[in-house]
Amino acid sequence: MISFRKVSLIYPNSSSTVFDDVTFEVGEGEFVLLIGATGMGKSSALKLMNGLVPHHTGGILGGDIQVGGISTRTVRPGELAHLIGIVGQNPIHGFVTDIVEEEIAFAMESLAIDESAMRKRVEEVLDLLALTPLRRRTITSLSGGEQQRVAIAAALVMNPRILLLDEPTSALDPVAAEEVLSILQRIVHDLGVTVVIAEHRLERVIHYAERVIYIASDGSVRVGSPEEVMRSAEIAPPIVELARALGWEEMPLSVRDARRVGAKNINLGEPSPLKALHGEGEAVVEIKRASLGYPSRQVIKELTCTISSGEIVALMGRNGSGKSTLLKSIAGLAEVFSGEIKVADRDPKSLSGHELIELIGYVPQEPADLLYGESVAEECALADHDNKLKPGATLDLAQRLLPEINPATHPRDLSEGQRLILVLAIVLTTSPRLLILDEPTRGLDYQSKERLISILRERVATDSSAVLLATHDVELVAELAERVLFIADGELVSDGEVREVLTASLPFAPQVSKIFAPSKWLTVSEVIDALQK
Repeated sequence: MISFRKVSLIYPNSSSTVFDDVTFEVGEGEFVLLIGATGMGKSSALKLMNGLVPHHTGGILGGDIQVGGISTRTVRPGELAHLIGIVGQNPIHGFVTDIVEEEIAFAMESLAIDESAMRKRVEEVLDLLALTPLRRRTITSLSGGEQQRVAIAAALVMNPRILLLDEPTSALDPVAAEEVLSILQRIVHDLGVTVVIAEHRLERVIHYAERVIYIASDGSVRVGSPEEVMRSAEIAPPIVELARALGWEEMPLSVRDARRVGAKNINLGEPSPLKALHGEGEAVVEIKRASLGYPSRQVIKELTCTISSGEIVALMGRNGSGKSTLLKSIAGLAEVFSGEIKVADRDPKSLSGHELIELIGYVPQEPADLLYGESVAEECALADHDNKLKPGATLDLAQRLLPEINPATHPRDLSEGQRLILVLAIVLTTSPRLLILDEPTRGLDYQSKERLISILRERVATDSSAVLLATHDVELVAELAERVLFIADGELVSDGEVREVLTASLPFAPQVSKIFAPSKWLTVSEVIDALQK
């Protein structure tokens, strides 16, 4: 279905190629996973497959790409719409209507498809992706994960032969991600659709894939079975890291495989309790019976909690539970209907200018909204000037988080993960008392996440600050957080130590917890340290 023959690509104003002499094929009805480090060209590979590159982006393309026997050189991307559906990293940028149901039907209306057939297809995808309750909601009122499902539905409704998805689970909670991946697997098996997914959270998707296309850090591309690629790839999920560390001959890709291969023979006992920091430091955030939301609807109901200095607190829950609304309210961006929110004894809505910047650092789900410079270097220089920092301080931090980031690159030409790193660096250099992060690992590979974890730990250890992050990345929470706030339907249903909260929930438990259950281990490093004692 998809054929790359000696493909090379270089973007305008770039001094290096994205790909060089790449050859591979994807067959009909295959479930293929596209992996690689942040910024290595996964999104570019997907856009090459449907002709967006170079027709819409410019650049020099060498070699030949054929999709369904059609060369992407000879047709515009719109002429492949009947063949290929694509869901981008940022679904909100691709929506053209305001209402969920209208967005799903839009492409069929554009092609003048019969009304009865159109209505039937819309109903089918609404049911398939559990969107029926949201059909008349405005898209802007949906959570990031709900928008992701709408984008997938809008692509599926056209019955494409090829479906390309760029990080389709990055904004989804673990349950919703599992549902979407199961649906994609079903359309591969039942309908013969070819599915290609670019994804960083390999722990979610690697066991679904039949083949893996791996873009290495040196730009080379390797294609093979998941087991073959995972034996030597620079990026790997916790299960693979565990198998490598313990020297298992067989390479497990799922929890079931790991338990069968060797974990069931390892007796670790129980881990030591984590040191609880809650309440030890000075209160940074105080929330008392706060009901929060927007003029049109209330989202959070009478929530009470305190976050102290020195704490790294994870905010978790299903899509649409109210996590982003809570973060926005703490940052002073959403309505407090009743009760109160204080940050360092101040009402966040009363803060402005440098006082706000020094007290609260907020990185939203769409970090690109905070960028306005013409290059990475200019963005960093503006941040240095505005925050009265030593020249180069912000760029140094950005390059520490992501060494490969090019200072000359325009922010719009960065990958989603690279843009996030840039905004994180800009916000972190202000050393705010409270750092608020909304889905801070979207688009980040495992190495980038490790660097982020290191910097956040340093920050709370040296400053009288606190970190509050909303995330669906359970592996990040297991590695980084000491405490978890769990929200369901706008209510705080759990507030406790990370080990107890994560291991008490099957969907939100990290891979290591599932492998060694009922023992409450969280991370690979914990297990290795315990075995070496």
